[in-house]
Amino acid sequence: MLARKGLLPDGFLLTRLAEDATHPNWFRSKSQRARFITKSGSCNVAHKNIREQGRFLQDVFTTMVDLKWQHSLLIFTSAFLCSWMLFAMVWWLIAFAHGDLEPRDPDSVGHVPCVTAIHSFTSAFLFSIEVQVTIGFGGRMVTEECPLAITVLIIQNILGLIVNAVMLGCVFMKTAQANRRAETLIFSRNAVIAPRNGRPTFMFRVGDLRKSMIISATIQLQVIRRTVTAEGEVIPVCQLDIQVENPLRSNGIFLVSPLIISHTIERGSPLYEISAQSLTTEDLEIIVILEGVVETTGITMQARTSYTPEEILWGRRFVSIMTEEDGRYSVDYSKFGNTVPVRMPALSAKELDQTRGVQESGPSEGQPQGWGLVRAGRGGYRRGGRACDGAAASRPWYAPAEKEEDKSAQKKTVKLEEIGREIRDESIEEMSD
Repeated sequence: MLARKGLLPDGFLLTRLAEDATHPNWFRSKSQRARFITKSGSCNVAHKNIREQGRFLQDVFTTMVDLKWQHSLLIFTSAFLCSWMLFAMVWWLIAFAHGDLEPRDPDSVGHVPCVTAIHSFTSAFLFSIEVQVTIGFGGRMVTEECPLAITVLIIQNILGLIVNAVMLGCVFMKTAQANRRAETLIFSRNAVIAPRNGRPTFMFRVGDLRKSMIISATIQLQVIRRTVTAEGEVIPVCQLDIQVENPLRSNGIFLVSPLIISHTIERGSPLYEISAQSLTTEDLEIIVILEGVVETTGITMQARTSYTPEEILWGRRFVSIMTEEDGRYSVDYSKFGNTVPVRMPALSAKELDQTRGVQESGPSEGQPQGWGLVRAGRGGYRRGGRACDGAAASRPWYAPAEKEEDKSAQKKTVKLEEIGREIRDESIEEMSD
């Protein structure tokens, strides 16, 4: 659809078709696994057996905005037709009660109607339309003969303005919804897990097709999985936050060009125990939520997508799509979702930490912890100038040295006391002699 609108080149779709042919496991039957968020960002949840349907009528405006376009247009047309018909009946009753519908000689003088030129229900309906939409053709008008007709005229004008405001407001809100801006925010079809700076990293790519910026853009990752508590309670939907890799420790991004959002898989990450073999059998879904303010309208928008285990590629990374041409940067969206294989072990991050010396028992049990451990003497391990030999690991590296100095000082003090005692004894013996 984006290619038909001219937003994406045809080569982008051709590349996607080639990727689909090389990765046939992207598509699965719907009977195997459901997902909470579709690739387009809509919620894939069906609400059934709702008994309190009246709650939706308490918020009529939001309910009408959430309706589909065909239903909204039907309500829009029905609201105007019903109001016109209702007041047409009122005007016909006023004319009937005043005797304006009786046939009379047009040259007769003395009878003044409440509304001129009303002779049937059709003419009353036309007058109702003229009053509510403020169309004055000049053939029909209210006279001062009937105060009731003047009151009905005021009421119809007020109710007509309310109907116009509500209906036009609903149409405007449907056309200016925030999810319309999300149509030009694209996510990579697949996410990847590849090493980055020596650690396995979960990555995906996001881009904005428009030149107008998304102000205060933030991105959030959540993992939805089925868990079982220690008491045996099954939690079908357990939401866990994933920290986005950012030196500022925040989820803010500057989406001036396509970005690769990454999450370092380390201890505490929900993906810490996932390996290449267990990834295909995991029952989880990674949801991506991008929020921000549209620069041109100031409306807060949100774009969503999700990745299932079948859409996460192990041992691949995204290719570069940005080049510098004629003093400015150029982005090639035909390679937006392309990936290349990289060398990566099939072990999980936990297994990699265990093979490199990181144990979950921690330093309190005398186990080495950290990366690049080397021998530090006296049966301990040193990492960055810190000894990790059991009890000494919880103390600063200079603590043992202070104790040695204290012991040596105590020994010297004892020697000085002994020397002083010997000198005192010799002086006492000489005095006695």
